[in-house]
Amino acid sequence: MNILAHGYLSARKDGLLIGNFIGDFIKGNPAHPRHKLTLHEVAGVRLHREIDTFTDAHPDVAAVRELLHPRCHKYAGVAVDVFFDHFLARNFDQLTGESLPDFTRYFYSALQRLSPRFPTPAARMLHALVRYDWVMGYQTTEGIDQSLKGISRRTAFPSGLDTAIIDLVLYYDQIGEHFMHFWPELVDHVEQIRIQLSKAE
Repeated sequence: MNILAHGYLSARKDGLLIGNFIGDFIKGNPAHPRHKLTLHEVAGVRLHREIDTFTDAHPDVAAVRELLHPRCHKYAGVAVDVFFDHFLARNFDQLTGESLPDFTRYFYSALQRLSPRFPTPAARMLHALVRYDWVMGYQTTEGIDQSLKGISRRTAFPSGLDTAIIDLVLYYDQIGEHFMHFWPELVDHVEQIRIQLSKAE
């Protein structure tokens, strides 16, 4: 999943939020002294990885990857992440009981407060996230198209992400159905992982 899902699944806990946000920038064992992370931040990185592992292996995600593979090839999983954040943003009230604007205000404020704990690349990403209001932009296909085009400019190889919005429009209802089936299963899984991580602290 992408930024919005990782942020929401951190349950408004600072350590989990930090680890979840910087998870892609931490290589190897997050508890290694070189990373200088607290126990709660290490738990956040581990939660981030658990979310990614569960997502990558889920049959609904695999089905959408297959739809997108002809265009995006090995980057199909990236497109799925962004598309699923779109459906989370569009259905945020229904799925979480919170309004997206309220959550977004909390999310940006918390990340900015915690940003001294971020590696430099994560801090740069945060700057762009807030400046361009990515989270609220995820509600629209135009915002998703801009996000995908931005990612495509940073890929090492041609990705197809710059035109992936075509597939979102083409398979919109089908992708949305896969997401709505997947999301509650992810939430249940994350609740169990958070319990395990809290016991390990």
